[in-house]
Amino acid sequence: MKAAVVVAAGGVVPEYQDFPEPEAGQGQQIVELVATAIHPVVRAKASGGHYSSTGQFPLVPGVDAVARTADGTLVYTGDVEEPWGTFAERMAVTMALPLPDGTDPVAVAAGVNPGMSSWMPLTAHADEHGTPDTVMILGVTGAAGGLAVQNAQALGVRRVIGVGRGADDLKRVAALGAETVDITGDKDADAAAIGAAFHGHAPDLVLDFLWGGAAEAAFQALAHLPGSATSYVEIGSVVGEQAAVPASLLRSRPFRLSGSGIGSFDMRRYFTQVAAYVQLIADGKVKVDAQAYPLSRVSQAWTAPAGPRPVLTTH
Repeated sequence: MKAAVVVAAGGVVPEYQDFPEPEAGQGQQIVELVATAIHPVVRAKASGGHYSSTGQFPLVPGVDAVARTADGTLVYTGDVEEPWGTFAERMAVTMALPLPDGTDPVAVAAGVNPGMSSWMPLTAHADEHGTPDTVMILGVTGAAGGLAVQNAQALGVRRVIGVGRGADDLKRVAALGAETVDITGDKDADAAAIGAAFHGHAPDLVLDFLWGGAAEAAFQALAHLPGSATSYVEIGSVVGEQAAVPASLLRSRPFRLSGSGIGSFDMRRYFTQVAAYVQLIADGKVKVDAQAYPLSRVSQAWTAPAGPRPVLTTH
């Protein structure tokens, strides 16, 4: 079969070439690719640098997809056993969640992975504490950040404060309904700007896609804000892998710090929430920005300038 193949670690661009056919194991079925997206986690795993990378090459990248079963049903699927991945004409899968009729497969392929990164902690907070009144999104200008704004609004959050860089990107986020804070990388100035946005009351939930120095600026701001308990969820580390957490912040107020990623999820809850999130996309309650490319043009899609999420299709 044809597939996108990474031949070695180190950020090599995938090439469209032949790859061995997958074989279905017990409880699996062979499905045919319809659409699969080039997410940041896909790039990281393909480079060999992600915490979940196995170091096995040659490798077919891809973590999730919309595929067609033997009876023609469109399904959301993923978790393909390496060295196979979803960037291939066929894959052996266990999970196969049927899509609602009329759902755009490109939107689902592009939206589930980045959208679930915030949907899981948002719904977990709602289940445990009720819908948060105020949510801060650190790193709001990326695809995942924009979906986090929409996800919070879909759950009924009253105030969404988006923190990021770039006037044009922040205008786009503001158009989604978020209040915005422009940061510069100057920790003290960023802390002051973040703190001022909350008008003297701490947020209920922070979703952090940046970590590093940006998180340290947020910690500095939160340390001076009164309010009820704050849950701080680390999701991404675009700015840096390390961030210093002030001891005083942990001792001076109810503050809970945790991480959110596939390794930390209760998978039964995850599968339930994936179905709910696919329905949100199908209903048009969240809008996903995507650009489709044929699988055969994977190298072009992989190296495309920043913009809509690239999605590989077979049609």
